[in-house]
Amino acid sequence: MSTEITFDQLENFSKKWRENPDKVVFQASIMKNGIKAATENPESKARVRPVFSHEVVTDKVSNQQQSGRCWMFAALNTFRHKLNGTLGLKDFELSQNFINFWDKLEKANYFLENIIETANEDEDSRLVSWLLDTPQQDGGQWDMLVSIIEKYGAVPKSAMPETFQSSKSADLNHLLNERLRTDAVILRKAVNEKTNASALKEEMLVEIYQLLVMSLGEPPKVFDFEYRNKDNEFKQDLQISPKDFFKRYIDVDLRDYIPLINAPTKDKPFNQAFTVDYLGNIVGGAPIKYLNVEMDVLKKTAAEQIKDGETVWFGCDVGQLSERSSGIMDTDIFLMDQAFGFKTKMTKAERLDYKHSMLTHAMVLTGINVADGEVNRWKVENSWGEAIGNKGYFVASDAWMDEFTFQVVVQKKYLSEELLNAFNQEPIALKPWDPMGSLAFR
Repeated sequence: MSTEITFDQLENFSKKWRENPDKVVFQASIMKNGIKAATENPESKARVRPVFSHEVVTDKVSNQQQSGRCWMFAALNTFRHKLNGTLGLKDFELSQNFINFWDKLEKANYFLENIIETANEDEDSRLVSWLLDTPQQDGGQWDMLVSIIEKYGAVPKSAMPETFQSSKSADLNHLLNERLRTDAVILRKAVNEKTNASALKEEMLVEIYQLLVMSLGEPPKVFDFEYRNKDNEFKQDLQISPKDFFKRYIDVDLRDYIPLINAPTKDKPFNQAFTVDYLGNIVGGAPIKYLNVEMDVLKKTAAEQIKDGETVWFGCDVGQLSERSSGIMDTDIFLMDQAFGFKTKMTKAERLDYKHSMLTHAMVLTGINVADGEVNRWKVENSWGEAIGNKGYFVASDAWMDEFTFQVVVQKKYLSEELLNAFNQEPIALKPWDPMGSLAFR
C-alpha cells in the first residue's frame, strides 16, 4: 500500500540534517559553484596524468560539433591515423559528412522497411512504438560503419566538407523524422489496404534523398585526391571513386575487426555472441554482432593492439564521473560520497539493468601507461574539438575503464581460438531497447 510523506517525517529529515554541521561547508560550495566543481578531487587529477608509456602518434583532434556522429568520427579517426602515417600527412581528415549522408539515407530505408514489416501490429505495441520513437538519428555502431564503407567507400574531407546541418544536426533530424513518421502513416495504411507499399516507399526515398542533398550536399561519384605530404611533396590521384580510394589508401579489411562488449548482466553470459533486433542502417548490410567477454579480456586485447601501434575504437558511458575541462575520467574524480553521505553504489551490471548506464559515446584509445606490469591509465582521443580536455584528449583511469567502458573493436588476431569460435557461433538476439543496442551517442 502506498504511503505519503508525513510532516513528522519531514521534521525528522530536518533534524538529521542539522546533526551534520560538517556538511554546511559542502552545502555552501555546492550552492555557489555546483555539485561537480564543489566536489572535484585534486588527488585524482594529480594521479591520472596525461603521460603514457605506450602511445600511437596522432594529430589534432576532430570536432563533431553539435551532432551525435561520434561513432563515425571515432572510426574514421582510426583510419586516418593509418593514412597519416603511410602517406606522411598532417591533420588530414576523412569526410564524416560523406558517411553521414549515406547513413541517413540508408537508415530512412531501413526504417520504412521495418514499418512495412510491422504494419499489422498495433500502433501502441512496444516494437512499433520503439520504431516510431526515433525513426533515425545521428548515432550508430561499428558494424553500421562497416556496412556504409563496404557499399559506398570513403572520401577525404576536402571532397565532401562539413555543412551547417551536418555539424548542427538537430533541425535536419527533426525534419527528417517528421517526414519518416508521415511516411509511416501512409505505408501502414497501404499495407492494410493491400496497395503497392514498395512503389510508395521509392517515392518517399526520392523525397528524402533530395532533402539530404539540400542539407548535406550530394556525395561525389569520383573526385581528385591531391595533397602535399610532410616533406612538401605534391601528390595527385585524379578521378578516383570512393570505394577505390578506401581500398587504395586505407586498405583495411573491416571484417578482420571484432566488436567485443562487456555487459556483466545475468542475461548475457560471457563468451557468447549477441546481435540486436531491428538495429542497423543498411538492409542486407553487416549484421550487428558482439562477443561478450570479461573486462580483463576486453582491456588486454585493446592494450595489445595499442602496443602494436594501432589505435582502438571504443564505446563508453562518457558522462559518468568525467571532468570535461581537464579531460579526466576517474571513479574518484568527484567526492560525491563524502559530500552527500551516500553509503551504497550500484554495480556495473545493476547500472545497466536499472537504466543508469548505457553506451553513450564512442572515442579512440591511443595510448596506455604501464606501471609494475599493469595498465593504470588510458589515453583517449575525443571528437569534441581542442577546447575540451587536454587539447581534445582525455585520460581514463583503469578503474574508470572497468566501470564505464562497454565496447572495443579489435583485430581478430588478438583473440584466442576459443574466443573466435565463440564469436562465430549463432548470436543470441537482444531486444531493440536493450542497453547494448543504444544509439544514444553524443
